[in-house]
Amino acid sequence: MRYFEDIEVGRTLEIGSHVVSKEEIVRFASEWDPQPFHIDEAAAKDSVFGELTASSCHTYSISSLIFSRAAALKSKTAAMLGMKVNFPAPVRPDDELTMFETCLDKRPSRSRPRYGIVKSRATMVNRAGQEVMVLQSSFMVERRDPTASTD
Repeated sequence: MRYFEDIEVGRTLEIGSHVVSKEEIVRFASEWDPQPFHIDEAAAKDSVFGELTASSCHTYSISSLIFSRAAALKSKTAAMLGMKVNFPAPVRPDDELTMFETCLDKRPSRSRPRYGIVKSRATMVNRAGQEVMVLQSSFMVERRDPTASTD
C-alpha cells in the first residue's frame, strides 16, 4: 500500500487494464442504466453512437475495478473529497481500457494531520489511445508519520 509520502507529484502510473465485452455492457446496463442504446443492438444502431456502448456509470465502475485490482499501486485512501469526471468518447464492445493516474498536487491536511490531500488526474484510454474517461479528483491519503515534515 502506498502512503501519502510514496506519491510523487508529476509521476504518471499505469494502473491496469480491462477488456469490456458486449455481454458485460448489456448486463450492467440492464440492471443500472437500461437505456435502449446500452441494451438493444437494433436500438443502438439508430443512436448517435451507431452501436452498443457502455453507460457512463459502467465506464466509471470499470475504472474503480481497475484501481481495485492494482494491489501494488493502491493508496491508503481514507476518503474521496471531490471529483469531476468527463467521458470524451464512448466505450464499445471489446474495447481494452487502460487506466493511467498522474498526481497533480499534494499537501498535508491542515485539519487532520494523520492524512494528506492528493489531487490527481486519471485517464482511461482505449486501444486507439482515445480517452474514454477523464477523472480529476481530490482525496485523503494516510501518512506514515503525521509528525514528519513533508515535501
